[in-house]
Amino acid sequence: MKQIDLRSDTVTKPSADMMEAMMKAEVGDDVYGEDPTVNELEALAAKRLGTQSSIFCTSGTQSNLLALLVHCERGDEYIVGQHAHTYRYEGGGAAVLGSIQPQPLDFEKDGTLNLEKVSQFIKPDNFHYANTKLLCLENTQAGKVLPLDYLKKANKFAIDNRLMLHLDGARIFNAAVKLKVDAKEITKYFDTISCCLSKGLGAPVGSVLCGSRNQIKKARRWRKVLGGGMRQAGILAAAGIFALLNNIQRLEEDHENALTLAKGLSKIDNIHINMETVQTNILFADIKADMDVLCDFLKEKGILIDKSNDLRLVTHLDISTEDIEVTIQAFKAFFY
Repeated sequence: MKQIDLRSDTVTKPSADMMEAMMKAEVGDDVYGEDPTVNELEALAAKRLGTQSSIFCTSGTQSNLLALLVHCERGDEYIVGQHAHTYRYEGGGAAVLGSIQPQPLDFEKDGTLNLEKVSQFIKPDNFHYANTKLLCLENTQAGKVLPLDYLKKANKFAIDNRLMLHLDGARIFNAAVKLKVDAKEITKYFDTISCCLSKGLGAPVGSVLCGSRNQIKKARRWRKVLGGGMRQAGILAAAGIFALLNNIQRLEEDHENALTLAKGLSKIDNIHINMETVQTNILFADIKADMDVLCDFLKEKGILIDKSNDLRLVTHLDISTEDIEVTIQAFKAFFY
């Protein structure tokens, strides 16, 4: 029985062609800057995302933390979404390791942060307060794509308020494919961008942080402090290169599969899905069921989902159109 894993797009496994690229990778010592494959990946990522430079990181958590450490000093503050990955799902690294204070705000329904509300939480220049230095956005946010006109306004807002602007773009290419634009049309509004290689793009490990030469120089020092010097990392970087060259446009297949899955599940009486939010490869649903029982039932049929109060399903390159139909039928079998 094939296992259909819908828990996340982080579960993808390298293809045979990606594995071959990894096996053939030329390597050196990256801490000395001598791994040619890492250097090639970093140059390619910077080119694809329209920045001067980039740095290969072990994870999105690390690349986001590097960005925060680059932009903020001890006692500074960043404004971020209440449910943003940089705030909620990264172990409090900014506070723990950078002494950087988060100021979380609620996301709007479309995944944006209301800039008028943000302005109310920028601290005055007064020694009673932390120094507000950075605004963090997320794209995609819970699968939703931030509109380009909003990004333009956020950029102007940041400049007017003397804030730096960081993008947690773990799924930036999902957003670009959905909008049918080059990723640079999104990233041009940001000072730094974190991009994950090991989600929809299918690499086994790694993210890149992109920014100016000076920002990445500073990030490289912090990466060393955090234990991120990976030596002969070209074996992993080769997978990232393969992903950027081959796996971007195919993300559209994941989006189509997610929409098909959402349409099929929405026909079940005990499942409600707001179809407007199903924009890329992630769908959320309100479901009337004992999630533990449902998870166990689906697992017996080879389908893995997360045990949580809300149903979250994620499509990726290891999920086929046939898998989507099998999943829909399994949900129907549970309820009917």
